[in-house]
Amino acid sequence: MTLHHRLGRLIDAFRPAEGPPPATLLAFFRWCLSGAWGGLGLAAVASALGGVADVVAAVLLGWVVDAIASGDPGAFWGQNGLLVAAFVGFFLLLRPLIFGLSTATSSVIIGPNVLPLVLSRIHRWTMGHSVAFFDNDFAGRLAQKQMQTARAVTDVATEMVNVVAFALASILGSAAFLVSVDAWGAVALILWLASYLVLIKFFLPRIRAKSGARASARAMITGQVVDTITNIKTVKLFAHAEHEDRAALGAMAGFRERALDFGVVSSSFRMSLMVIAGVLPVILVGGSIMLWRQGQATPGDVAAAGAIAMRLSQMTGWVSMALMGIWGSVGEVEDGMKTLSPAHGLTDAPDAVAMEGVAGRIDFDHVGFAYGRDEGGLRDIDLHIRPGEKVGIVGASGAGKSTMVALLLRLYDVEKGAIRIDGQDIRRVTQESLRRQIGMVTQETAMFNRSARDNILYGRPGASQAEVEAAARAAEAHDFILTLQDHAGRKGYDAHLGERGVKLSGGQRQRIALARAFLKDAPILVLDEATSALDSEVEAQVQDALVRAMKGKTVLAIAHRLSTIAELDRIIVMDAGRIVEQGSHDHLLARGGLYARYWNRQSGGFLGTEEAAE
Repeated sequence: MTLHHRLGRLIDAFRPAEGPPPATLLAFFRWCLSGAWGGLGLAAVASALGGVADVVAAVLLGWVVDAIASGDPGAFWGQNGLLVAAFVGFFLLLRPLIFGLSTATSSVIIGPNVLPLVLSRIHRWTMGHSVAFFDNDFAGRLAQKQMQTARAVTDVATEMVNVVAFALASILGSAAFLVSVDAWGAVALILWLASYLVLIKFFLPRIRAKSGARASARAMITGQVVDTITNIKTVKLFAHAEHEDRAALGAMAGFRERALDFGVVSSSFRMSLMVIAGVLPVILVGGSIMLWRQGQATPGDVAAAGAIAMRLSQMTGWVSMALMGIWGSVGEVEDGMKTLSPAHGLTDAPDAVAMEGVAGRIDFDHVGFAYGRDEGGLRDIDLHIRPGEKVGIVGASGAGKSTMVALLLRLYDVEKGAIRIDGQDIRRVTQESLRRQIGMVTQETAMFNRSARDNILYGRPGASQAEVEAAARAAEAHDFILTLQDHAGRKGYDAHLGERGVKLSGGQRQRIALARAFLKDAPILVLDEATSALDSEVEAQVQDALVRAMKGKTVLAIAHRLSTIAELDRIIVMDAGRIVEQGSHDHLLARGGLYARYWNRQSGGFLGTEEAAE
């Protein structure tokens, strides 16, 4: 293994963070960069050596000037052989080695590792938020905030190593040299540095605030554009391209104003820097000349002081722009923290255990839930489902059917009562283990822009190709998958389906979702309008497959098309968040209540909009 590869492994780029991200800035940086301090420290030392090397170069130059000024030209080489050897060795060997090491630590240790380290931690924390967190924001804005924050933290770490460590070493080395000539030179440097820091202190907080506002406005553009592109078919169907263009231009106009604010501050800062940078060579070179006239400094001291003054003057602009970038990045980190670092709203209990070996008994014990409001949602749901029982759930739109399923999956926590599976309160088990026990197919099928195989394998990632194809055949999906071909020429199970599965029809997406659920083979199966997008012929075939898939499982099936659930063991009828009827299909028809009214009003077995309106 080469030295570069060893350096590249000093930071574990995917090491998990310890605990949640703090809400204060410095603590947030420590959380992001924990585990990387060894590599960052080595890079800082290498950078500092580079700063010291610049001072050493100026001192060597001064010694050479003194040797030239005081010696016999004919005897120069003989009298100063050691000095010449040191000069040549430093510039040809030692200095390239130091700067090579500094470059290697920056490009091998920091560059490839810090961004993945920070981004993986932020992304992992964001993924742990509840569904409500994502419902309340733009997907594009959240993605932009993750990248913005990770990049900004990385930029701060990189600039602190490459610029601040280098500059501090240069300034300290310069002060040490000036003290060796005359203490007043060091005093002048310190006074100049104090003035420089006052300027920095005035401008950088303003830059930080303007940068944060600019970053927030940039994220809004991303959120608006991604929202439009995600719903591009709806935009075109409603002929609202101009409306979406105005919305995007509004977001861009907001960004332009914030960018102008940032530009005004940064240009003022730059101009002030040029003025104060010009003062340093005048002070140091002028002071050195005065000391030379008094016999307290040599021509070499003047040359060295001049070289150091010019280098520090040039470095002032570089360092200041870097500091402006650092403070701008700090503003972006603060802006990202506001969005990404809040505590998770739905967490596992400290003593949560993994749910395993589920038989399938489900109990809703007087459950109430209203999304934090006083009205709506579910009220006093008391429902007990035996292992292996097949239960249909019907009701008009807004009756609470999907809310029941969301609570069973613990996408939200109940506000009253409890939900138990095999006697275990689902709040006392880990969310991941709970959801592994439940297979689900929804009306709005979720597809990834990945291959057909990968989308089906989402049900059970370790499944073999034969198992994938068996699940696809059971869902009547195998034949149409073999005909797929994407823009890159990939075919069949390798073909990519496009974002959200846009390259498939609604029925094709639903059959892949069914295949995914069949492959998962969980003990509890939830079907939320699972066959609503299928035509009658395919639905009849898939219904046969569903009957086979249901064997031995506890099933909850939500349906508006009542014919699809008529043969289930029990049907639950919901209205305004309550269970108002339950029993078999025949029992409910004989009762002549709400279910019978639904059934009698249907055309083709579909629960229509008249009941929803009522």
